[in-house]
Amino acid sequence: MSKFPKNFMWGGATAANQLEGAYQEGGKGLSIADVLPGGPDRFKLVDEPDFDWTIDEKHHTYPNHKGIDHYHRFKEDIALFAEMGFKCYRFSIAWSRIFPNGDEKTPNEAGLKFYDQVIATCQKYDIEPVITISHYEMPLNLVKKYGGWKNRQLITFYERFARTVLTRYYKQVKYWMTFNEINSALTFPVMGQGLVASNGANDKQNIYQAWHNQFVAGAKAVKIGHELDPNLQVGCMLLYATTYSYDSNPVNQMATLEQNQAFNHFCGDVQVRGEYPAYTEKLMNKYGFSFSDLEIGDDDLAILKTNPVDYIGFSYYMSSTVDVADSSLEQASGNLIGGVKNPFLKTSDWGWQVDPIGLRIALNELYNRYQKPVFVVENGLGAVDKPDKNFHVQDDYRIDYLREHIEAMAGAVADGVDLMGYTPWGCIDLVSASTGQMSKRYGFIYVDLDDQGNGTLNRYKKASFDWYKEVIASNGENLG
Repeated sequence: MSKFPKNFMWGGATAANQLEGAYQEGGKGLSIADVLPGGPDRFKLVDEPDFDWTIDEKHHTYPNHKGIDHYHRFKEDIALFAEMGFKCYRFSIAWSRIFPNGDEKTPNEAGLKFYDQVIATCQKYDIEPVITISHYEMPLNLVKKYGGWKNRQLITFYERFARTVLTRYYKQVKYWMTFNEINSALTFPVMGQGLVASNGANDKQNIYQAWHNQFVAGAKAVKIGHELDPNLQVGCMLLYATTYSYDSNPVNQMATLEQNQAFNHFCGDVQVRGEYPAYTEKLMNKYGFSFSDLEIGDDDLAILKTNPVDYIGFSYYMSSTVDVADSSLEQASGNLIGGVKNPFLKTSDWGWQVDPIGLRIALNELYNRYQKPVFVVENGLGAVDKPDKNFHVQDDYRIDYLREHIEAMAGAVADGVDLMGYTPWGCIDLVSASTGQMSKRYGFIYVDLDDQGNGTLNRYKKASFDWYKEVIASNGENLG
């Protein structure tokens, strides 16, 4: 008996703002990603009090402008995915390609025609498109004019965007996700909500208000999708970090419970169960406000209740370890959501703690909490790849990482988890979201481009390319 279901969706994942480039072609407007500077300090820069969303090419680089030029080379890239045997390809539709300013009444047809071609190319190879409607690339105008997702008007703009793409593509695309890593806003709200220090990110009430608006907008997208076709699958997407207590000290156990509620569970509970969880008031009171302080429309809670998501997509890169009792413990430097260093885990080149067993735990936690299918839509190792003179990369470290995580998924399936598929992140090298670097590579395909934007952009298969091809061909039986 196979470790994975016969119809298991093997593939890969990308995001428009990190690989398309062509940031001002085809009528596209500026997105928030277009004004994020490149380099490992990009999150620090946007949190400066005077950050004003302007492009300053004298002092910064903007690698998202060029990406890997997928806009012009998508046919070549998807052909490579097909060569690996992809069953599905997760990508996003750039909101500002369809509504350049976000608040227009009518869409930009040139942007829609681009995605017509991308989807048609996937279909040519029998690759199932899995589309993220909003993936860290909201139109810049919605931040500058309206203040980002804390403004309730964005529900209307997102609903119009979602209706446009769902109506256009529902016959070709069965699988959708509403917002990428929606819960990431707890620690870095710039990407998902358009909030930085200068427009309210430091006030947690703004983040929870923005979440509420996104929950309602996402539920409306679910409703639109199901009205178009009841068999359409519209999921949410979470950033999940399995969380451990450093020791058995009850104080640390309690802190771990609270971190799980605040980060791993809150956004999922609302979107999957269709209502706010019992611990909502506690989360908000911690920051000095109450649920009743949020702006909530008369029909909002009913919309959430009647339009829960169909499945849970999530990213998994690392676990987190909690200790509030011993301030002398070393912090885990690279982890996106903090925590102390776990002495049992090794780390990546960027300090992310590598924990395959944590993925099996995550899958069990999510499936047993919600009893809805789960989908690992991001997972991978960001590493420095050193090609030889022929641009071959012998990335055995990446193969080892992915093998261990696939084995963990097989274990979760044996545990009874209903797992839909696996789309490793950055299946072709692209610009890192967290650091704005090309040198932080995830792909099975090497792209000749450096952090300064130099290179031929030529594509080369890494050792992991043929390895993953065999994994897919054997439905996860042959892991090398």
